[in-house]
Amino acid sequence: MPPSVPSLPRRVAHILRTSLFAQVLCALVLGIVVGKLWPDFASDLQPLGDGFTRLIKTIISPLVFCVVVVGIAKAGDLKAFGRIGLKALIWFEVASTLALVIGLLAANVVQPGSGMHVDPSTLDASAVDAKTGGGSLPSTTEFIVNAIPTSFIGAFAENSLLQVLILACLVGAALLHLGHTKVPQVLPAVEQAQEIIFAVVGFIMRLAPIAVFGAMAVLIGQYGLGVIETYAKLIVLCYAAAAFFIALLAVALRLVTGLSLWKFLRYIRAEMLLALGTASTESVMPRVMQKLRKAGARDDAVGLVLPTGYSFNLDGASLYLSIGTLFIAQAVGVDLSLGQQITVILVLMLTSKGMAGIPGSAFLALSATASSLGAIPAGAVALLLGVDRIMDSMRVVTNLLGNCVAVFAVSRWEGALDLEKAKKVLDGETEEATAEVLDGETEEATAEVLEGETEEATAEVPARQTKETVTEAS
Repeated sequence: MPPSVPSLPRRVAHILRTSLFAQVLCALVLGIVVGKLWPDFASDLQPLGDGFTRLIKTIISPLVFCVVVVGIAKAGDLKAFGRIGLKALIWFEVASTLALVIGLLAANVVQPGSGMHVDPSTLDASAVDAKTGGGSLPSTTEFIVNAIPTSFIGAFAENSLLQVLILACLVGAALLHLGHTKVPQVLPAVEQAQEIIFAVVGFIMRLAPIAVFGAMAVLIGQYGLGVIETYAKLIVLCYAAAAFFIALLAVALRLVTGLSLWKFLRYIRAEMLLALGTASTESVMPRVMQKLRKAGARDDAVGLVLPTGYSFNLDGASLYLSIGTLFIAQAVGVDLSLGQQITVILVLMLTSKGMAGIPGSAFLALSATASSLGAIPAGAVALLLGVDRIMDSMRVVTNLLGNCVAVFAVSRWEGALDLEKAKKVLDGETEEATAEVLDGETEEATAEVLEGETEEATAEVPARQTKETVTEAS
């Protein structure tokens, strides 16, 4: 008899039970519905997303520390690690500057703020202070000094990735200097701690759909869908510029490594959807690090390039800041000269590097840019308060893909990329790819076999045995 085909409800149930992508997608849709129908109730769901983000943040620093220490110790070459860092910084600067230039060109061509004729005196500048908590971006000197840890434990307690990276480099260098014979138990202990942390990541990721549901419900409940109509021109421009930049990333990745960005996007689709739902790239950093390692990037390259990119390579934020600056100027009727626009790029090249982890950092960077120009009223930054949260999706996707491409490119540049393995993983030809890319489809197929063909086989065996027993008895 031909094997029975599982029913549609059973297949759907298995997909929802085994696929993180499907779970997060359903949570995303459900969050939109709840936020639209019950906005007051939706505003109370903020702790769901915040709690998940807090859990993820607790393990980011120890994970980065372990990956970097193990990477340096196993690579056995501290000079190579230094070259990776230098090449990463070069890549970051070129990519973020390109994003700034693309944003300025797009804003000049489309003119998203023209015709608005906004009177800056009618805007509530105090709303920007409330958004930023009265904070300020660090100067270049402060940024560098703050990257130096004052306490080993404090770096982890404050979740300062740059400080943790410096400590990890020092520990890794010390292991290389002492050799495995003098401290034979340290490296295995760090490796075991790393495996424990990845196991914890797996536990926390089971809460991802709940976090996405809460975050999306809050977004729609607070801002509604009306803001999209008000700022339609600006929103479309930002997302179109981001799509163009991502296309350039795809071309760069193909030229440098021969890999396909679209296959990689499918490989991390569950993480990308989670980042979109929570509006945070930090929420997926541990999983993305794990997948990059499985896709052939060496531990030291992943451990250094990806976390550093979270501070130095904010491509999506750079696009938004350049477009936002010109949008504000156009909305209040200020015509910026070519020299002033070049100043915008130079200022944003500095301010965008100190944005990571600071509340309302985009508004702080915009305010700093407006002040440096002297032509745009600082209070005009309040124009973007209503649309800023809508832009999070664009920033998150562009930032995440920009940093992942940087990992592959720098790894290939330094010879720290197993290209054959990467192609097999992205094509779904390895065990890791089967488990990760399909994101549950393998488990689903297994479950279908168990519930379909196996159940049928199980039913057939007792039937044959019963028939044989009756024959023998006769």
